[in-house]
Amino acid sequence: MFGIKGGATGGGYSQIAPMEDINLHFTGDIHAITSANNLLSAMIDNHIYFGNELGFDRVVWKRCVDLNDRQLRKVDTGLSKEKNIVPRQDGFDISVASEIMAVFCLATDINDLKRRIGNIIIGYTKENKPITARDLKADGALTVLLKDAINPNLVQSLEGTPAIVHGGPFANIAHGCNSIVATKLALSLGDYVVTEAGFGADLGAEKFLDIKCRKANLKPDAVVCVATIKALKYHGGVAKEDIKEENIEALDKGFHNLLKHIDNLKNVYGLNVVVAINKYTHDTQKEIDFLRNKLEEHGVELSLVECWEKGGQGAIDLAEKVVKLTEMPSNFNYAYSLDMGIKDKIKELAQKIYGAKDVEYLGDAEEKIKQIESLGYSNLPICIAKTQYSLSDDANNLECLEDFNIHVKDVVLKTGAEFIVIITGKIMTMPGLPKVPAAEKIDLDKDGNIVGIF
Repeated sequence: MFGIKGGATGGGYSQIAPMEDINLHFTGDIHAITSANNLLSAMIDNHIYFGNELGFDRVVWKRCVDLNDRQLRKVDTGLSKEKNIVPRQDGFDISVASEIMAVFCLATDINDLKRRIGNIIIGYTKENKPITARDLKADGALTVLLKDAINPNLVQSLEGTPAIVHGGPFANIAHGCNSIVATKLALSLGDYVVTEAGFGADLGAEKFLDIKCRKANLKPDAVVCVATIKALKYHGGVAKEDIKEENIEALDKGFHNLLKHIDNLKNVYGLNVVVAINKYTHDTQKEIDFLRNKLEEHGVELSLVECWEKGGQGAIDLAEKVVKLTEMPSNFNYAYSLDMGIKDKIKELAQKIYGAKDVEYLGDAEEKIKQIESLGYSNLPICIAKTQYSLSDDANNLECLEDFNIHVKDVVLKTGAEFIVIITGKIMTMPGLPKVPAAEKIDLDKDGNIVGIF
């Protein structure tokens, strides 16, 4: 949130508290994940220093830091020229893209967490034999670092509604869902549980359904697809500076983007959907009515949500519609079968979920897929890292009116998380700060209050 993402606690009268703590250090969960990740890195290089008994020829485990820092994407390490220190090229991911974060969120309990950590492939020998964290005897210490973090965090909305915050893998570069432990805890405590799968039905929802639900044996009863009129106009070609002006033509053009997300949820996954429109003061009644009519043509209800201004009172209509949806029959399916080949799974998502024509493989991506298949991991689900700004892998292709391909530039096996990361387009697992980072506006006022976090 020092970059461009902003706060993650909602806004107005629709937010969870304590806002500043949740957006900053909170309970230290992500710091624990960062420490566990980097302890593993330190143990790898220490093992190599003392003779490399396991025979590391290639280290694939990266360090991480919980900040956007593009300078760390690729670094040379071990340059002190001390005896036995072997220089090598390394790199950093942002902590939320660390495999430890994915393991943390997909583990069912502390024992499963330790098992998954032990299974992480950290390097390869000259014979291309995988070396795991368990081979390095690192799984116990890493689990100890996470023994408190594995417990979900209970907070509340401004109106006192219980909310659980636990884990935070970004959906554009990771699998985008809170922990299985938190979701199952919530399901044991409440009649209705609402969980977020960030960054659209092509990213967060797809990974929630194809990875998390599959791993945890969960079946959603209904889906709320959240949109804004200004975002639809933006996808209809309107410049950001003109977004507040009424524009039915642009709204009509941008509607196809929303329709694709609805189609994915209804016709690929077989789930019942309601569209929630977060209302802004500059949304006109004509635009709202137009969108409502367009959705009705496709058999989908619209709920106008005003909880930013009115709190819970502004979302009663949405709540009532969600309750009705949960009582309707559905036919939940996954977008692909685990028995399919890796390239077939990628193609299924590219064509069915993104609407792409085909998939192109760059560099040694296909060779990496062959290696993963030779190791016996072809039956894992896939986790595609892709821009959140477009259904394509091009952040500037907002309308997606012409045929496009998905470009796979790297493939990374995550044996602890038990999925395969497919990196597309220009996406980076270590983001950079924007020209004017949000950090410039964050400060303490004269009374010691944190300001500038949104």
